[in-house]
Amino acid sequence: MSHLHKHVPWWLWPFAALWRLIATIVGLTGRFVAMLIGLVFIIVGVIVSLTVIGAIVGIPMVIIGLLLFLKGIF
Repeated sequence: MSHLHKHVPWWLWPFAALWRLIATIVGLTGRFVAMLIGLVFIIVGVIVSLTVIGAIVGIPMVIIGLLLFLKGIF
């Protein structure tokens, strides 16, 4: 199984790495489980974000959960 890796500009590398990580998770777990994990990340991220200190961890959790959910749908 060969994968085609396109060149990614250095300033987009963090987003491309995050998207590849999410694609790997979806590939390993399946679409439905990835959507469930995404929903859990969104809910926990929102709960953690209710405090100012928790927002540092909660907002990225919500973003990763949303990306997992979207990757599971499409």
